[in-house]
Amino acid sequence: MVFESRRDEVFKHLELAEKFLTEGRGLILKDPIQASEKLYKAAEEAVKALTEYLNLPQVKEVEKVGRWTTELLFKAVLKLSEEVDGRIRSWWNTAWVLHVEGFHEGRLGSDIVLVDYGDIEALVNLTKKVVQEVK
Repeated sequence: MVFESRRDEVFKHLELAEKFLTEGRGLILKDPIQASEKLYKAAEEAVKALTEYLNLPQVKEVEKVGRWTTELLFKAVLKLSEEVDGRIRSWWNTAWVLHVEGFHEGRLGSDIVLVDYGDIEALVNLTKKVVQEVK
């Protein structure tokens, strides 16, 4: 099974996703800019975990390039939306808005980040559910 060779990588990404989700939640009311970035990172790590778990083609590209690029993340999200759950693309789009508008531009207040938190939490929870079925 391909998953066995990637097990450590999958669970490393999942652990980071959970860590960033918790940290982001704690920052929403105090610092929505930093909360936005933590929540984006939670989504990013969840996408990486699922991509590694399913051994999608983007894994080979990451190995070839030596790192995850924005394009590879978006391609992985599209594939995950097709193969796992169609909501992943929407949840990722929320994460991207948090990253750009919330963190880089500092335009999102705590009220918006708090609502968007639900999408990121859903993505991390789905990742846990899918990945931990084989734990």
